Amino acid sequence: MRGEKGEKSEKNEGPEGAAGPAEAVGVAAGNDAVRLLWGPRPKPGRGPKPGLDLDRIAHAGIKIADAEGLGGVSMQRAAALLGVTKMALYRYVPGKAEVIALMVDAAIGRPPEQDAAGATAPGWREELDGWARRLFDVFRLHPWLLEATVGPRVMGPAELGWMEQAVSALDGTGLTGAERMDAAVLLTGHVRAIAQQARAAAPTSGTEAQLGAVLGALLAEHGGRFPALTAALDSTRETGGQDEAWEFGLRRILDGLAVLIDQRPA
Repeated sequence: MRGEKGEKSEKNEGPEGAAGPAEAVGVAAGNDAVRLLWGPRPKPGRGPKPGLDLDRIAHAGIKIADAEGLGGVSMQRAAALLGVTKMALYRYVPGKAEVIALMVDAAIGRPPEQDAAGATAPGWREELDGWARRLFDVFRLHPWLLEATVGPRVMGPAELGWMEQAVSALDGTGLTGAERMDAAVLLTGHVRAIAQQARAAAPTSGTEAQLGAVLGALLAEHGGRFPALTAALDSTRETGGQDEAWEFGLRRILDGLAVLIDQRPA
């Protein structure tokens, strides 16, 4: 039995312990990820009295990924952090793919409750605005989630809870079920795009400011070939407006939804 688990782990972890996003939490995880994420959570196999649980294993992986990125996570590293042997982890999880699936759901966490202050409940726009901002904070806190949450894969109850909250915010707007789901995906895409840019930017200045500096140097020499871009960049320098892509995009998505909702019968 131990030899079989060890062999499965090597396939899970891939070359030199690395796993691509799809392999990490998608097909490779399969039914094992469904079982671990959705329960009932199994008891570990035969052996000494258990000293671990899935939550501790997930948070050990999160600690490593927060410090070193998803590539730093391995069964060996997680075991060392938990003070157990690598083989001891196989009594709880089949391999790295399932560990990452658990990490994703634990790091994303359940969506926080909407602010209930005030005499009236927030409208759909206020709800989605707050939802997007909270999700953005999650990706900023755990940047490795951007890599771990791509492609077809098994999602856990916490992650689906976020989707549920966004879709339910649009209940009663006249949008179809498909449109409500597409709206949630569209917002998520904007959150991810800006979080990805922020992840790649230096911490000392904004993403657009850094891009503007690079463009400025290029256009100073080649601006004649790109007159519209040169004029737009000059205008930005004169009037400000840098590093507003997050706010601009979020407002435009919500504006577009508002137009669509207004077209539907009450």
